[in-house]
Amino acid sequence: MSWDAEGAARAIAAAKVSGIDFLEIALLDPTAIDAALGRRLLEEAELPAVCSLGLPEAVWASRNPEGAKDFLRLAIEKTAGLGATALTGVTYGGIGERSGLPPTDSELDNVARVLEQAARLAADVGLAFGIEPVNRYETHLINTAAQGVAMIERIGAENMFLHLDTYHMNIEEKGAGNGILQGRDHLRYIHLSESDRGTPGAGTCDWDEIFVALAAIGFDGGLAMESFINMPPEIAYGLSVWRPVAESAEQVVGDGLPFLRGKARQYGLI
Repeated sequence: MSWDAEGAARAIAAAKVSGIDFLEIALLDPTAIDAALGRRLLEEAELPAVCSLGLPEAVWASRNPEGAKDFLRLAIEKTAGLGATALTGVTYGGIGERSGLPPTDSELDNVARVLEQAARLAADVGLAFGIEPVNRYETHLINTAAQGVAMIERIGAENMFLHLDTYHMNIEEKGAGNGILQGRDHLRYIHLSESDRGTPGAGTCDWDEIFVALAAIGFDGGLAMESFINMPPEIAYGLSVWRPVAESAEQVVGDGLPFLRGKARQYGLI
């Protein structure tokens, strides 16, 4: 969760030991990222990367579009500087952003303007740009694959893609398979996250439904294992994670990674 010199070196070394194919780097504070150092470490390890984020409250796109544009501009610069291939996540808002009402036309108009500029800036430096629908407890703006598709098609940028997450789909979709099918034309990235955000395979997500749907649409994008073990307080608050979701990071990687790889092989995705 901290991409400083120590955190980057630790994450890259652990990824290489585990045979992980790529890293997702959380750009929680783009100003603190040493992009040149990170790029050198990633290139030395021959390890591709994707960057992700959620917008801080001060620059939520729904109510501060100019601030959101500035924040995303810097995040895109850092993503490109790291040599990553894409910036994705809750790029349209905050983790924990809820107004108490359904999204208004004004809020969605603000979001669309921000995303349109961000997608253009990303394209200018050769990056793909994603949006991740998240559940109703973390945002009121975009919760489902269909809502994500609607925003992407509203903007019409060729480098924009849909980023789904099995944890959120387990809450919001009428079956994860239906969400994958609804997003099929734009789906390029998916978080494989268990129902309690812990170790994949140890919860209630229907992994066969998920993988058979991915196989059915010919998915060839990023399969990212996601779990939350050690988090800074502001992220734990936004995600409403109040207890350990697994015994250790070693358990998540040691049990969850082989489980997901086995499913991906079973359904011909790797």
